[in-house]
Amino acid sequence: MSIRHSLLALLQDRPRYGYQLRIEFEDRTGSSWPLNIGQVYTTLDRLERDGLVRKDGADGEGHVIYSITAEGLAEVRNWFTSPVPRASPPRNELAIKLALALTLPGVDVGASIHAQRAVSIRALQDYTKARRDTASQHRPADTARLLVLDSLIFQTEAEVRWLDLCEARLMQLTGPNA
Repeated sequence: MSIRHSLLALLQDRPRYGYQLRIEFEDRTGSSWPLNIGQVYTTLDRLERDGLVRKDGADGEGHVIYSITAEGLAEVRNWFTSPVPRASPPRNELAIKLALALTLPGVDVGASIHAQRAVSIRALQDYTKARRDTASQHRPADTARLLVLDSLIFQTEAEVRWLDLCEARLMQLTGPNA
């Protein structure tokens, strides 16, 4: 996830200070990816260094206000019009964990699969409930949250299907008498 571009996108709307950016990011993404405030300010420092944002001074309460520069606007517009690269797939901790478990002695891969499936199904239930609750409010402002929830639901459904496949392959590997 590009925090850099997300903060630029929020700043194109209006100048903000770091905590406002954090709250706005979480509100617009349905709090699906909590942002550490330290990460926000570190990213803002880098964006300023790169000439994509500038400090506009402080508000009356001592918060440093950031605004986007012309270069930052160009950067965020390019981000919105460019596809997310698929050249190197993101690391999947679960896939790595199961691949290593399968290749190391003494690891109960089946137990790992069962434990993960239980967590994944619970997450799927939670996402589905949150989606149902959000959709029932019929507010246009909830469309962004619905998109995020749909994405999480589809990803989690795929994970559960993949865990089923892992279990089937494990059973093939161990044979019917294992």
